[in-house]
Amino acid sequence: MSSAPLPATLAQPHCSVGSIRIGPGQPLAIIAGPCVLESLELGLTIGRAMQAACAQAGLPYIFKASFDKANRSSIHSKRGPGIEQGLAWIAEIKRQLSVPATTDIHEPDQAEPAAQVIDLLQIPAFLCRQTDLLVAAGHAAARHNRAVNVKKGQFLSPGEMKGAIKKLAEANCTNILQTDRGTFFGYGRLVNDFIGIGDMMDLGPVCFDVTHSTQLPGAGEQTGGRPERAPLLARAAAAAGVHALFIETHPAPKTAMSDSATMLTLDTAASVIAAASAIRKAIGN
Repeated sequence: MSSAPLPATLAQPHCSVGSIRIGPGQPLAIIAGPCVLESLELGLTIGRAMQAACAQAGLPYIFKASFDKANRSSIHSKRGPGIEQGLAWIAEIKRQLSVPATTDIHEPDQAEPAAQVIDLLQIPAFLCRQTDLLVAAGHAAARHNRAVNVKKGQFLSPGEMKGAIKKLAEANCTNILQTDRGTFFGYGRLVNDFIGIGDMMDLGPVCFDVTHSTQLPGAGEQTGGRPERAPLLARAAAAAGVHALFIETHPAPKTAMSDSATMLTLDTAASVIAAASAIRKAIGN
């Protein structure tokens, strides 16, 4: 039996995350929160701070946090509360803040339980070509009216994102967001290719990962970073016309369980959001 024909456009021109529409002609969306959930209370503290910053900037807000960091540099690194506890915490954060939420999944069997809670299923960059994971996420998203965000692998060309988008479309999901988080520039360095980001925007809505783009991979058992350059990258991405910004933030990044070298303080994240909003207003979008 032949498969059903693919839609003429693999990804929709806009990605719907709860009541938020991301894409051309829409306000710049902000996806922000801690790298990994450390406690319900801390998640709420960060979520409230980012929600307030977005409200002041006039931008829509999506809470983000991971329940499991399965791709840590060391087997001894802390990973998070796990899927059951993590999804329960995110559900409560959504309820108290009345915002949509995103989290990453690493295995196909995580897609269905996550989609019951999560508005935007995230596919990690290192897993962006994993067919079983993409198909499971696509089917779960379609069943529950969710969206899927695929982070472009640091090893992938912009055009190769067509493969991930096609796999999702073949799993009945066209509510898709792509995220650029930098491309390997030799060893231990990432660069952001804005011509390539433009090419990705030709495929569908694009998010720019402000904080992971500052990583210095391979710096030891913990990845290094240049977080002081995050505001610069955010301004450039906002001016380039990306449709969303992804920011990881923490009240005390140095003490965070994960990505302590790249996360921004709450005040810095708020200033990045304000600057991005001002740029979008200046360019008329």
